[in-house]
Amino acid sequence: MKRLHFLPVAIAILLTLCSLSITQAQLKVPAASPSQTTKQSFALGEITLEYSRPAVKERTIFGDLVPYDKVWRTGANATSKITFSSDVKLEGKEVKAGTYGLFTIPGKTSWEVMLSKDLALGANVGDYKKENEVVRVQVKPTSLANKVETFTINIADILPSSAVLEIMWDKTRVPVAITADIDQTIVKNIEASLASDKPAYFEAASYYYDTNRDLKQALGWATKATEQNPKAFWVMLLKARIELKLKEKSSAIASAEKTVALATEAKNADYVKMANDLIASAKK
Repeated sequence: MKRLHFLPVAIAILLTLCSLSITQAQLKVPAASPSQTTKQSFALGEITLEYSRPAVKERTIFGDLVPYDKVWRTGANATSKITFSSDVKLEGKEVKAGTYGLFTIPGKTSWEVMLSKDLALGANVGDYKKENEVVRVQVKPTSLANKVETFTINIADILPSSAVLEIMWDKTRVPVAITADIDQTIVKNIEASLASDKPAYFEAASYYYDTNRDLKQALGWATKATEQNPKAFWVMLLKARIELKLKEKSSAIASAEKTVALATEAKNADYVKMANDLIASAKK
């Protein structure tokens, strides 16, 4: 019967051990290669990057940790992925909208960059199958002056229809050109908008100005846009910029002066400066 006195003690010890086990299971430490998701607006859609980011940690990366001339998962942990919400071109080669695994073959003087339909390969690159590729391009790496400690995939140099996919680690940068054929789509959208009850004159004028199309037409739309919204200092500045590009300097100065007045009233110092810069440029 005396053994019963030990029962509560045994239960208490067991509960303590369980509590320690639960505490240990909940312990959180920083990931060795933290995951990253990046969304970037591009052209008429988006580019999404999903990848893990290992660090250099004083190691020799390319040619050692990452061997030359062998398929690399391009990151760590799960397969690095890139998603295009609309059709694009990679180094001039067509890529349909969709999600793809991003793989590379690093080399001393050139890299091969591949997009694959295989999204689950991860580190098992020995099982990489070329037949799953949707595109393969060859690009030249460049050397960086400053070391990138944490592996980085980035979308840079973003213009209306072009951008650069950057793969960067240690002192190596691998640029891959991305382009989108959006011109005809936008022109059709402009035509549809202008035929509607609420024409997007400002957007139409902006696109024609940015792409060096019919500037006389752009000026006409910009003028109508100022009539739609007389206090819109950003619209008035666009009108001034188009006039300056048309070499109509006196008109450009007049529009820029109106921009200064409107932007001052709206307490927008950035547009005041941009308008004054345009005036100074027009007077040269």
